[in-house]
Amino acid sequence: MDLAGIYARESSVLDRAVQIGVVSNKLISVSFPETVPADAESDHEYLDSILAALDGKEVNLSEIPIGLTVPTDQRSVLEALRNVPRGDTVDSALLVRMAGLDPEDDESARTVRTALAENPVPVVLPDHRVTDAPSAAPESVVRALQRAEGI
Repeated sequence: MDLAGIYARESSVLDRAVQIGVVSNKLISVSFPETVPADAESDHEYLDSILAALDGKEVNLSEIPIGLTVPTDQRSVLEALRNVPRGDTVDSALLVRMAGLDPEDDESARTVRTALAENPVPVVLPDHRVTDAPSAAPESVVRALQRAEGI
C-alpha cells in the first residue's frame, strides 16, 4: 500500500466524489468534492472501507490509522467519537463527558462544536452520530451516513 497520496472515487450513494489524503500510511483528510480530481489515484484500502460504509456495509473504520493535527482538547473530542457505536447517537453534552471535558464549562461545549465542525476525517471519526452539533461533512453526506446506519 502507498504511504502517501490523494485518492478519490465517485460514490453512487452520494452522487459526488469521496477524497482522502494519506501521509505516512495515516489518514489525514476526508472530503467530498463534486467530482474526482484529475490528479487523484483511485485505489486505496482506506477509500474502499469508507465507500463500503457509505453503502451501508458494516465496516470497522476504527482500524484505519489517523494522523490528527488538531489542538489537544479537540483531539480528545474526536477520539471519543470512535467510541460511539455504528447505529447509535449521542448529544454534545454526552460527548463533552466522553472527552473528559468539564460539563459545567461553556468552553467545553464550544470545544466540542468546533472539533466536530473542523473534523478532518468525517465518516471515520463519525460526527454524523452527534445529534445536536455540526458535522464537517456536507448535510447530504450526513443524511446518507445516517440512513446507511439506520439512524
